[in-house]
Amino acid sequence: MSFTIMQKLSLQRLIPEQPLLTIIRNAKKKTGGSTRNRIGHTRPKHRGWRVQDSHYVSEGTILATQRTTRFHPGLNVGFGRDGTLFAMEHGKVYVTCEVADPNWDHTWIQKNYASRQGQTFYKKYFNVIPEEQHQRFRLIDEI
Repeated sequence: MSFTIMQKLSLQRLIPEQPLLTIIRNAKKKTGGSTRNRIGHTRPKHRGWRVQDSHYVSEGTILATQRTTRFHPGLNVGFGRDGTLFAMEHGKVYVTCEVADPNWDHTWIQKNYASRQGQTFYKKYFNVIPEEQHQRFRLIDEI
């Protein structure tokens, strides 16, 4: 008799009348594994030619971006502080390979070509040839 009472008590403990609540805790932070994106890997700068040879550009158009003096300004082309070449006139772009005759007083030239002073070397020059003006002007007043 005592065996059946014990058996009923143990069955009551195993099968409760209410469902059990299960609590699961998840980690708030993931484990610190290795990563391939290390510090110092920034987005690419996409330097280089912006406008190809024989394209028409307007004034202020960026022709090339560079970190070192890879390209040089030619006719009607400006040289920005960060080495950007930009058009100073409306016209057609011509890229030529010429003997470099740099301004040795410029800091960019001193930094990049200090070992080449006195040597002849060739570089790419960006030139902008202005479009011809139309000849439809009318004289309004003569001074």
